[in-house]
This record gives sequence, C-alpha cells and structure tokens, in this order.
Amino acid sequence: MHVLASRLRRLPPSCGPVRLVGVDGHAGSGKSTFAGQLADALGGAPVLHLDDIASHDELFDWTGRLLREVITPLGRGETAHYAPYDWRTRHFGPPRDLPAAPVVLVEGVGAGRRALRPHLACLLWMELPRAESWARGRSRDGVEQREFWEEWVLAEQRHFAEDPSRPFADALVRQCPQGYETTDGPAVTPGPDHDITHGDGPAAMC
Repeated sequence: MHVLASRLRRLPPSCGPVRLVGVDGHAGSGKSTFAGQLADALGGAPVLHLDDIASHDELFDWTGRLLREVITPLGRGETAHYAPYDWRTRHFGPPRDLPAAPVVLVEGVGAGRRALRPHLACLLWMELPRAESWARGRSRDGVEQREFWEEWVLAEQRHFAEDPSRPFADALVRQCPQGYETTDGPAVTPGPDHDITHGDGPAAMC
C-alpha cells in the first residue's frame, strides 16, 4: 500500500493543486475499505465517498452537483463543501468540508465516469466480478435492503453500459488474503518503465 501511496504522491496535480484519485468498481467490491487503507498510507488523505453525493432520487445523476460543489472549488485550491446524504432518513445533512489536500481520494461507483476523468490524476478499479461484488454487498446490507439492491443492480448495469470506467483504469486492484495486489490497468500501455505487478512486500501479494 505504501508503494502505491508513494507513486500517487509523485503524480502531477490534476485538479488545481490536488491529485484527485478515483477508486471505482462494482457495488460491494471493497472500494471503501481499500480507500480507507490507502488514505492511511497517504498520511490521512481526505476521502470523498460518492454514497454521500448520490441519493435515492439520483443514484447516478449527481455529476453536476459534484462538479459544482467539489471539483470546482478544489480546482481553485479551496476547501470544498458538500451535504452528505443519509440513506436511512433520505435527507441531506449539514455541509461537510473537503480540503484541497495534495491527494484526495474519490471512491464509489462512478468515480471514473466520463465527466470526472479529466480531473483525475489516477483511476483505480477494484477487480472483482460484478456478481461476486453484488453478493457481498447484499450480504453486508441485509434483508432490509433487498428491494433497494434490486433497483441498484439495474441502475448500475445501465450506468456502466453507457459510461464504463474499467477501460480507462490506470491500475486494477485485487484483494488478496493478506493485502492487495495492483496491476497495470487497460489505460496503461506496458513498456520498460512499467512493472506488470506492484506489491508492497509480503502483505500486498497473493
């Protein structure tokens, strides 16, 4: 993880002074857990969870709000302010700050969407098949979210059919029994300057 963090720190800024890093993948693929560990390896990098931006009424139609409330101020080197959504009360809460840190992580389904890619320094894709990801997500959320998951699966399928992220990923992230393994993504052309597999010592390799 620390090897990846070091690589991200060395990237040129992509959104004003910020290196904006997207962590995308199917729902249930482990994006939040991975992003949290990566943020720690980066010394406490801010993390924007797209679950806080989306809502029941706008599962994927939140691009304009994200650009306006987050991307634009970060691009000016200013702290962004956004209202996180509460999925149980179905209301947006009080504004939350997102500082223009050297590296900011954006994790969630759609983090690598077409409208955001020009602002990303790097796009990471959680490499877990959608059926396995969705099964993990359903197990995590329990029976009470069964109807929501039926709606979500259809919405996610439509989203990635119209606006896929994986073909533009700079790296693919696979969870291993002890850590993570990253390999070059479809957006990277392998060459003498690219290692096919990157690890952070024994804990990062399968």
